[in-house]
Amino acid sequence: MEVNLAVLIDGDNIPSGYLKEMMEEIAKYGNPTIKRIYGDWTNPRLSKWKNILLENAITPIQQYGYTQGKNATDSAMIIDAMDILYSSKVNGFCIVSSDSDFTRLATRLREAGMQVYGIGERKTPQPFIVACDRFIYLEILKGKDSETDVDVKTPKKDTVDKITAKDLRFIANTVDDVADEEGWAFLGDVGSLLQKKQPNFDSRNYGFQKLTPLISSLPNFEIERREDSKGRNKLIYVRLKQNKSPRKKK
Repeated sequence: MEVNLAVLIDGDNIPSGYLKEMMEEIAKYGNPTIKRIYGDWTNPRLSKWKNILLENAITPIQQYGYTQGKNATDSAMIIDAMDILYSSKVNGFCIVSSDSDFTRLATRLREAGMQVYGIGERKTPQPFIVACDRFIYLEILKGKDSETDVDVKTPKKDTVDKITAKDLRFIANTVDDVADEEGWAFLGDVGSLLQKKQPNFDSRNYGFQKLTPLISSLPNFEIERREDSKGRNKLIYVRLKQNKSPRKKK
């Protein structure tokens, strides 16, 4: 079944330079049938959005800042999200913002059975991240730098995380959770469980496009490729490397 998504973008909070890559990312998870961006379009700061909105068929929603210090854009997005929810036209939502104010909205949408994807910058507060089914950092999408409009072909050093001991334990425990008696776990199941446990887990955070090369790069794990029952596809399994007892000298 095709997943129809409502994409709601906080224009006051997201750099315009990532839009193309962001929409390509969203297309991996479903069909963005509703695409809206919210902001005060009388503000010159949002002028960079104009042309790229037309190119991507995204509807701008005007929201004046009625009171200084209060974010009227957030309120408009939340109201629209609930209206869309009750219209039963979509199966999921993509909330594009780095603002923790959308934490309760994401939680409420998931309670209603919606799939919720979040996209935002690395500064996004943890409560909003964990309220989503999946959270993607803008910095790993290799978009354009919003300040210079220069194409970024490879991730910047400061956007790639190093694998820490905590990360290794997290991956190892997840492998163990779905492993058979010999310690082997189907990598597809591992990936799904990693995502459920930690919505912002993404191999691209560590400089790898897919989970398989990430796991392969870690000396703690071994990979095994097996044919499926029909011999058509290679299934990838992973387990923690087994400690082998040294041979006794004669």
